[in-house]
Amino acid sequence: MIFINWVLVVLHVALASLATGHVLLNKNDPRSAWGWISFCVIFPYAGPFLYFLFGINRVRTTAKKLDLKPSFRLDEGYGRIPKDAINNIIHPKVPAAYQDIARISDTITRLPLVGGNHLEMLHNGEEVYPAMIEAMEQAESTLYFTTYLFETNTSGQKIMDALCRAKNRGVDVKVIIDGIGELYNIPRAGTILMKSGVKVARFLPPRLNPPTLHINLRNHRKILIADGQIGFTGGINIGDRYFADNLKNPNRVMDTHFKVIGPVVAQMEMAFLDDWKFVTGETIDPTTESPKSSGTAICRSIVDGPNEDPDKLPIILAGAISSAQNSVWIMTPYFLPSREIVSALQLVALKGIDVNVVLPAKNNFSFMTWAANNFLWKLMQLGVKVYFQPPPFVHSKLLVVDDYYTNIGSANIDPRSLRLNFELNIEIFDTKIADIVAGHICNCINRSTPFSLKYIENRSLPVKLRDALAWIFSPYM
Repeated sequence: MIFINWVLVVLHVALASLATGHVLLNKNDPRSAWGWISFCVIFPYAGPFLYFLFGINRVRTTAKKLDLKPSFRLDEGYGRIPKDAINNIIHPKVPAAYQDIARISDTITRLPLVGGNHLEMLHNGEEVYPAMIEAMEQAESTLYFTTYLFETNTSGQKIMDALCRAKNRGVDVKVIIDGIGELYNIPRAGTILMKSGVKVARFLPPRLNPPTLHINLRNHRKILIADGQIGFTGGINIGDRYFADNLKNPNRVMDTHFKVIGPVVAQMEMAFLDDWKFVTGETIDPTTESPKSSGTAICRSIVDGPNEDPDKLPIILAGAISSAQNSVWIMTPYFLPSREIVSALQLVALKGIDVNVVLPAKNNFSFMTWAANNFLWKLMQLGVKVYFQPPPFVHSKLLVVDDYYTNIGSANIDPRSLRLNFELNIEIFDTKIADIVAGHICNCINRSTPFSLKYIENRSLPVKLRDALAWIFSPYM
């Protein structure tokens, strides 16, 4: 018995040491590293086993095996910037006051800003789905579609029908659905589409053989590209819940999406094609006809995910916020910002800049609100204004700096989006779009309730403990 006990102790030490060594070599966040090391040491066998399942970023390993290199075009002004030319690529039409923001993204993304884009802000399923279906119906050569949630109710069926009609008239239709997000609805959209002959790929789906379970590494992007000319992106998934005018649905959601026409669509398309290569191994050439200029907006796609450079999007957002001269407007459903973003918000608030954060009063995940309540005082005591929108749940993700810079897309301001999900955002340098988005946020503020420091201070002890506990686990939410 003593011998067996010693064997078990030695085995625990070996497993914990192996896991600890891997943590030290691969984790960049000391809080995450310390948490996993403690977990592996305190919980024999279970700690290292759970770290092996959930703590290791297998996406980078898989990407290396697939030789997953960005396939952006380099000869038409839409592709990766050579490293030795990064400091010379500032778009000439970006005003001097915003060139610091542009330079940060130039360096981090190595994608150029491209002018001549037109963007249209769309609201909820009432506006978004008809516009998307119209683009699908008009597609002649290619139709690429990515979503996280794809419900098979009335709205989902209309989208699927439009995809099938495009396929039947000879359009090359390709669909990527997140392997976990698809499971929220039965029957599965991917299964229905595949039975109709549509090419569908599931992004990191759970499998029994070989055992594969990637809970955190989700493709949260929302992309529709028609003929390489028209794009859609934003926060909206596919489902009846996004019809905000349906007052009979207690679970209805408000959200925003953007129709994009112009050169930046080529960057959006390449994000899809790189995902397609990742999940299928198939390399697809981009659309040969470059997107036509259609407006005045200067844009750039920001492709972010665990296989990209760490903290890419948080640094870009923090840099944009830090560059503010007059105002910062943020709308997000989940607000658990990184340290870089918190510091940037504190800095601009101390400078006397008008900083507004708009959150939903009704959240589909209550613990996200609890966690936010535990740290909002750090921002509010320095002058950041926080507002809670009344129901229904608002799922929009919007950032406006001053009256010129806008950042839109699929990413929330929380650890899951900023570190664990695959996201696509677009940064926009354009007064018109900034005015439209900031005006929308202002309208939402007018019907919202200001959050007060008094409320935070007057929380009961049980509520404070609940909020603090949610905040401690926020990196894993």
